This record gives sequence, C-alpha cells and structure tokens, in this order.
Amino acid sequence: MTRVRVLLADDHELVRSGLRALLERQPDVEVVGDTGDGRTAVDLIGQCKPDIVLMDIAMPGLNGLEATAEIQESSPQTRVVILSMHAGAEYVAEALHAGASGYLLKSSAPSELALALAAVARGEVWLSPSVSRPVVQEHREARALRGKPRGGLSPRQRQTLQLIAEGKSTRQIAEILGVSVKTIETHRAQLMDRLEIYDVAGLVRYAIRHGMVEAG
Repeated sequence: MTRVRVLLADDHELVRSGLRALLERQPDVEVVGDTGDGRTAVDLIGQCKPDIVLMDIAMPGLNGLEATAEIQESSPQTRVVILSMHAGAEYVAEALHAGASGYLLKSSAPSELALALAAVARGEVWLSPSVSRPVVQEHREARALRGKPRGGLSPRQRQTLQLIAEGKSTRQIAEILGVSVKTIETHRAQLMDRLEIYDVAGLVRYAIRHGMVEAG
C-alpha cells in the first residue's frame, strides 16, 4: 500500500506534536518532517518530497500563503492543505488563489483531517464543510478576472510587509530577502502607496487583518 507522505508546517510545537500523533495512527500516512517556519517548509520540499503539506497561515519569516505559492511554483505536484482558525470566505479564497488544494479549520474533528488528506491525495479540493463553497468560488472567479496578485501586491511586497509587521528593520529585511537596503525601501514605498497606508502601525494592522501575522 502506498502511503501518503505528509510534511507539517505550524509555528506552534504543541499543534505539530498533536498532528503528528494523529497522523501516525493512520496506516496510510507517513509524516516525513515538520517545521515551524514557512521558509524552511519551502526548503524542505526537495529534501522530504512530501505528497501533501499541512500548512498554517500565520508563521514567522514567510507566512503560509506565500509559502504555498512558492511551493506550487517550484513543486506543483506537491499539494498544500491550509490549516486555519478562520472560516471567513476571504481567507479561504486567498488560500485557494495561492494554490492550496484544501482548507481545513483547526476546530475540525480528527476524522475530518483524515478525509481531507484522502481527498487531496486523490487530486480533489477539500474545504471544511462549514466553509461556504459558493462564496469561495465567487472570490476565485473575481480574482481571476482581475488578474492581479493577491491583495494587489507582488509576492516580494507581501514578504516585505510581513517582515515589517514582525518588527524587522529595513536592514534585517534586506538580509533575510537577500537584496539591498535600497530595494527594500523601494518595496516599502510601493506597498504603502498601493495600500494607501503611510505608517508602520497601519501596515501592522493590515497584516494582522489579512492573516499574515498573528496579533501579539
């Protein structure tokens, strides 16, 4: 019997331990690794070769939505199931637009986790039953017609925004992303203009509202 290889990505160690314990009881699932960092999750794809990644949204360094988008670009055969406490259609639409194959609420029963993994492994899309599919479809179609990056920001602008919201300095962000300080200053000015938010506190509030970081 072929086992589904699963990578866990959640910045709460207790959550990862609980998920691992649940999954290790399933004979058709193999947990091949875990991490609490979105960037590391992307890096582990080539090493662990998972079939499915269970991905939290709010993680330091690189949030789950951006990590999902990068995984779909570099390893399109790897499917991602987003784990979230948010049932709002906007969150679900963001996840699907990033390339996720599933959206599972953290309040779900353990049996639903097994169903979600089985469905996604078959190539289907899984949404927690409490999520409104018609509303999600409407969001997906609207975004496809606009043809714009999520939130109107480029992936690099979104990464910069997350790191700003995490309290990183311009120099630290430049080092993390491997670019010059001047480039980060340009990204910061562009995203402020795009969002029409011209102070750091406002950027932090925006990032929290859109699930990019968790409220401190």
